Amino acid sequence: MKSTLQASIVAALLAISATAFQAAHAADTPSTAQPTVSERMQNARDAIKANKWQPAIAELRIAVRDEPKNADAHNLLAYSYRKQAKPDLAKAFEHYKIALQLDPKHKGAHEYIGEAYLMDKKPAEAEKHLASLEQICGNKTCEEYADLAAAIAKFKAAK
Repeated sequence: MKSTLQASIVAALLAISATAFQAAHAADTPSTAQPTVSERMQNARDAIKANKWQPAIAELRIAVRDEPKNADAHNLLAYSYRKQAKPDLAKAFEHYKIALQLDPKHKGAHEYIGEAYLMDKKPAEAEKHLASLEQICGNKTCEEYADLAAAIAKFKAAK
C-alpha cells in the first residue's frame, strides 16, 4: 500500500513538472500563427502589383483551400495563372468559372475571363461576358466594361 501511494505521488509530481515545463517552453517559443485568408489575399495583391506571379499563386492556392467559396480569391488566382510568363489558361478558366459560379455578378471575373477568351482566340465568348457586364454595371461608368470593350476592339483591329 505504501509503495502504491509513493508511486502515485511520484507520478503526480512528474505530471506537474511536465506541465510546468511545457508552459514555460510555450511562453519562450515564438508563435507561428498562420496568416489569415485576408492576409494571404493582401500578400497576393502585393505580389501581383510587383508582377510576381508564383508568390501570388502560392498565397492564393492556400486562400482558396481555406475558403473555397471566396470568389475574389478564385478570381485573383485565375488572373495570376493568366498573367504569368507562360499562361496556364486551363487553370485560369477553371478558377474564373468557379468565381462566377460563386458570384455570377463578379465584375472582375467577367472582365478577366473575357480577356482570357481573347488570349484563347474566342472573341464571341469574350463578348458574352461584355454583355453580362453591361447588364451588371452598364456601359457608361463601369470600368470593367470599358476595359473589356477596349480589349475586344483591340483584338478585332489586330485581325
